[in-house]
Amino acid sequence: VQLQASGGGLVQAGGSLRLFCAASVRTFSNYHTGWFRRAPGKEREFVTVISNSGGTTYYADSVKGRFTISRDNAKNTVYLQMNSLKPEDTAVYYCAAGSGVVSATWSPRISYAYWGQGTQVTVSS
Repeated sequence: VQLQASGGGLVQAGGSLRLFCAASVRTFSNYHTGWFRRAPGKEREFVTVISNSGGTTYYADSVKGRFTISRDNAKNTVYLQMNSLKPEDTAVYYCAAGSGVVSATWSPRISYAYWGQGTQVTVSS
């Protein structure tokens, strides 16, 4: 499975961006898919995850209420809608696909086998 992340860019604080994670195979619908980010000088951080069916999502507290993850398995694509962006959201965003358990109430237990190359999101103040 190859993942291609795109949609990043430069936006002012309070603005919005939509990221895309496109997969190369139809079996993408077998995998839970998450978004992670890495800010300069910081460790990689979990952002959100969506179950393979799209029925369950989980968000990091830092993005809850501002970001929305969704997927269209017919298009082999996962989306990340980011609203009310803050300068601290500046990072390279990665999508990843894997297997495990996704819950709406506790941290996911997923082994991510496939990673995209990342897309830069820069939020200016």
